[in-house]
Order: sequence, then C-alpha cells, then structure tokens
Amino acid sequence: MAASAHAPVSEPESAYAWARLCASLVLMTLGGIGMYGVSVALPLVQAEFGVARSAASFPYAATMIGFGLGGILMGRLSDRFGVMVPVLIGGLCLGSGLIAAGHAGSLTQFALAQGLLIGMLGTSATFAPLVADTSLWFTRRRGIAVAICASGNYLGGAIWPPVLQYFFDTSGWRATYTGVGLFILLTMIPVGFALRRRPPSLASLENSTLKANQQKTIDVPPNALLGLLCLAGVACCVAMSMPQVHIVAYCGDLGFPAARGAEMLSLMLGFGVISRLLSGWICDHIGGLRTLMLGSALQGIALLLFLPFDGLASLYVVSALFGLFQGGLVPSYAIIIREYFPPAQAGAKVGLVIMCTLLGMALGGWLTGVIFDLTGSYRAAFLHGIGWNLLNLAIASTLLYRSLRARPLPA
Repeated sequence: MAASAHAPVSEPESAYAWARLCASLVLMTLGGIGMYGVSVALPLVQAEFGVARSAASFPYAATMIGFGLGGILMGRLSDRFGVMVPVLIGGLCLGSGLIAAGHAGSLTQFALAQGLLIGMLGTSATFAPLVADTSLWFTRRRGIAVAICASGNYLGGAIWPPVLQYFFDTSGWRATYTGVGLFILLTMIPVGFALRRRPPSLASLENSTLKANQQKTIDVPPNALLGLLCLAGVACCVAMSMPQVHIVAYCGDLGFPAARGAEMLSLMLGFGVISRLLSGWICDHIGGLRTLMLGSALQGIALLLFLPFDGLASLYVVSALFGLFQGGLVPSYAIIIREYFPPAQAGAKVGLVIMCTLLGMALGGWLTGVIFDLTGSYRAAFLHGIGWNLLNLAIASTLLYRSLRARPLPA
C-alpha cells in the first residue's frame, strides 16, 4: 500500500462507515454539476457558437466519455491509495474545469474543458470510486448503502438544473460556470479529507461476505460476465440518455420555455433518488441481477410513454415516472460486481462497467442529436432508445437465467 497504508481502519457496518457514507453522498451531489450542467447549457451553447444540435451535443458526449475513462483511472487509484486521493484530484480538476469552460472561446475549447478536466479528471472521481469504496464498508446492508451513495448523482441532478437555469437567465452561462467552479473548489476538497481512512482488510471483507451468505456464482466465465455487464451498461444508458440530455431542448421544440424543461429534468432526477433508494432495498432482498432486470423493464415502459404524451402537464408526469423507473439501474451493476467478483477488484471493475454506462450516455446523447437533425423530431430518437433498452433487458434476463442454473457456493 502507498501513502495512507498506516491510516486507521474501522469495521464494516460501523458508525464510522455510516458517517463516511454521508460524506460520499455530499461529494457525489457536488460532483453531479459536471454531468448535468452541460445538459442545461446545451441550448445556450448552441446559440453562443452557432452550431447544429448534433454539434452542440458533442460537449456532453465528451464529458461522458471522459467521465467513463476517468472512472477506470480513479478506480485504480482508489484501489491502491484509498479513495481520498482521487477525490482530492477530482475536486481540484472539476473546479478548474468549470472555470475554464466558462472562459472558452470556441465550441472545441468548451468540449475539451468538459471532456478532460470536468469529465475525465473531475466528476469521474465522485462516482465509481465512491460507489466501490462504499461497497467495501458494508456487507448485510450493502445494497441500500450503495444506493444511498449513488443517489447523490441524482440528487445533484435534482438540485443543479434549476439553480443553474436561474443563474443562466440572470447572469449568463459563462459567469455561472465560473462562480460554480469556485464554489466546488471551496467545498469538495475539505469534504474529501473525511475519507482518509482505509477500508477494512480484504480478508475481513471476504469473511464478512461469507457469513452474510452473499457469495454467489453464475454459469458464465468471469471475463464473459464482465463483458456482458459492460454491454448491458452501454445499452441501458443509450436509452436512458435521451430524456436526460434532451428534455430541455425537446421542450423548446414543443414551444415550452427552457425553464420548464429544466424543471422536468430536476423532477426526473429527484424521483431518480427515490428510485435508487428503493432499488437498494430491493437489491438487499432479491439481488443485483433481478434488480437490473426489473429496472430495465420499467425504463422501457417509461420510454414508451413519451411517444403518445407531449403536453406540458403530461410531460411532467412522464418525466417523474421515467426517473422513478430507471434510477436503480446503474447502482445494480456495482452490486452485481460485489456479488460475483472478489473485493480486491471492486474499484477497477466497477470503474470499467460505470465507464460503459457513461459511454452509453455519451453515445445516446450524441445519436439523439444526429437523429433529430436527420428527421426534425424526437420521435425516431425515442424509438431508437427503446431498441437499446430491449437489448439491455435481454442481457439481464440471460444472466439471471444462467445464475439460477448455477449452484451457490457454500457459506
């Protein structure tokens, strides 16, 4: 071990573990600005630089790709040095990246700031490493603990869009980006020091897992299982990205003010917090694979509801249902990895699968813009997302079937 090898440790499920979870929730909520800020700014960035919708969607894609690649890097740093190191790097780079994006002179500069500083080196440190670290501090209540941590991402999505839209309208998007960057520098770094302790020993974790009867097996080779989880992550998030990335622009095309779209995004992600907490509770009772399949089926239903309903009131309702139905999908991958892979591999493997979910968000956000430019409407984009969702549902169903065929390992 490196720098913090001699730091004190605590046991799983301890009072310190819960206090640490609270700090992780705060950090993930703050880090959500990197993911959701660019969605709210999309129409303003398009107007500022005079580009097509697909080109204006590229900074979001760059952010998600950077977010995903950075998750692997930050996960490895977390496995080796402890999660505090990537969190401190992330706070510094996220704050600096927001300031740089606010001063960008071209769409290319804006996309570079979003992709490199905000996505790869900033927000990435506040998702996969925190989720993986949380999974190491809990055994019997791992599902709900991971869900609470991961809900910070959606809590940030519920808080940041209306706040940003208000300041975009009153101060402009450039001044807002700069001000938020300074705020991140002053808050994330101090909170990051609360995570300085190392997790319990791996031997202790293995014994706790066995005692909790959570060691599972599946009739799929480990590398194939990881590959299928990565593909499932891409598929579910291509489908998920369409409403999350384009709801503000979609409302504008329907003749509604951008502020209504920002409210729908906030509502969607606010209900996503509820969804993640419920899914965490469900995970503790039925396991990660069943939770993944349930979430995939419900997300497909919500996407179908966007097709016939495009009135203002109905869009608020469908946005809330979409958030409620799909919020537990991404955290379930972390639970599946902890159920079927050793604890020592948690950071890197969770980072890899989370990278694939973010790649799906990036690909879906960009492809939706392309489909809109080709067809002039979002109807085809919704159908495109539903197709990807069916692929995710097929993978989840197959893995669940193969897990039921396998005999569980003795505790």
